[in-house]
Amino acid sequence: MSKQAVISKTLTCIKISLAAILAIILANAIRLDFSVSAGIVAILSVQPTKKETVKTATVRFLAFISAMIISFLCYRFLGFTYTAFFVYLVAFIILCQVFGWYSAMAPDSVLISHFLTLQAFGLGEIRNECLLFIIGVGFGGFSNIFLHKEVDVIERLKTESDNLIKQVLFRMSERILNVQLADYDGSCFTTLEKSLYTAKKQAERNFNNQFGKKDTYDTEYIQMREQQTRILRQMFGTLKNITTVPFTAEIIAEFFAKVSVQYHRDNDVQDLLRELDDIRTEMKKQQLPVERGEFEDRAYLFMLLNQLHDFLAIKNTFALSHTAQQGASGGL
Repeated sequence: MSKQAVISKTLTCIKISLAAILAIILANAIRLDFSVSAGIVAILSVQPTKKETVKTATVRFLAFISAMIISFLCYRFLGFTYTAFFVYLVAFIILCQVFGWYSAMAPDSVLISHFLTLQAFGLGEIRNECLLFIIGVGFGGFSNIFLHKEVDVIERLKTESDNLIKQVLFRMSERILNVQLADYDGSCFTTLEKSLYTAKKQAERNFNNQFGKKDTYDTEYIQMREQQTRILRQMFGTLKNITTVPFTAEIIAEFFAKVSVQYHRDNDVQDLLRELDDIRTEMKKQQLPVERGEFEDRAYLFMLLNQLHDFLAIKNTFALSHTAQQGASGGL
């Protein structure tokens, strides 16, 4: 785990702990019974993102109202006994299973157990539990106001993925000129796809930690890189079929190397696309080879250029649709 990730997780733990302590202090200040429970509810109300926290709070509210009704009926007809609490648990857990209120089962049941301890279900006890619930959920949600887009983290992950793609492109330029290139087995894609997956999850967390108008740039950026990676896999398969080094290989290898060097976020790749079109046009003018092996390999090289065109076109389309958002955050 990186130093930045450790710091981020540590700050999150501190915020959650602070929310719990403040909930307990407030519950004590207004003289509520079982004030520690407010802190427990606060901890359980915090979710990884603001969106999930709001959703969880809504679910907990509906579940809490249901739990109060069920427990009232159980305690009224069966008394303040373990049997009544058991019947409540069975009924409430079934209800939570049906509606998917899984996160509400534990905290709500803790609050309901207080009626059994107090051996009472009057207005005072109901007020006590409702306030514990409101304070706990309130402080849990309040702590998430300070959850923000982890810009540094997503930028680092995007740069990491971009650098891995640059390496893939450069290795392709080497493979074009060396059919016996060592360790050219496609293992690089495992590392690349893992990096993209991590970046995608971080982008989703950042997206869900926004209120109001949401910035979708990072999420769409990672999706664009995933599309390019799928094209790179196709290019890898094409390259594996090439067994010789035709005379056209050198200019193609040089262009691949050039693409790898210019692979950065600010590049709209229009110049590269024009140069690629010139190369393809020039290749079409070349005299057809006589030998079958060279003919097939030159055909594979031309196919490779077509795939590279698709690869670049994906970025060009993305760049054109996000011109206003590019700014200083730049890749190919």
